[in-house]
Amino acid sequence: MSRYIDGFIIPVPAARIDDYRNMAEKAAQIWKDHGALDYWECVGDDMDVKNTLSFPQLVNIKPDETVIFAWVVFESREARDAANEKILADPRINVLMDSSNQLFDCKRMAYGGFKQLVHA
Repeated sequence: MSRYIDGFIIPVPAARIDDYRNMAEKAAQIWKDHGALDYWECVGDDMDVKNTLSFPQLVNIKPDETVIFAWVVFESREARDAANEKILADPRINVLMDSSNQLFDCKRMAYGGFKQLVHA
């Protein structure tokens, strides 16, 4: 059966990467508790790309920011949809989404759900 993947590109202040890592480790546990098979959060390293739209350009990065590239793997889209309902109802998520201490600008985050095409 083909997997389903949620993907994210997120601008994060470089000075808050440790805060972001802490939040991401907690988020990973919540997602996995509700059905995610795999959870990845990666910080930008080689972002100076020529002749293509780079991730920093995609999210209109500011000079003091870096990019997080993240994805979550589910058994299927149905499993993802069910997991997301449970995640949004999980009280632990409210702690991570504290609007008084936001780690990134959600309006500049890129997100999408993807059907698996190739996995080697």
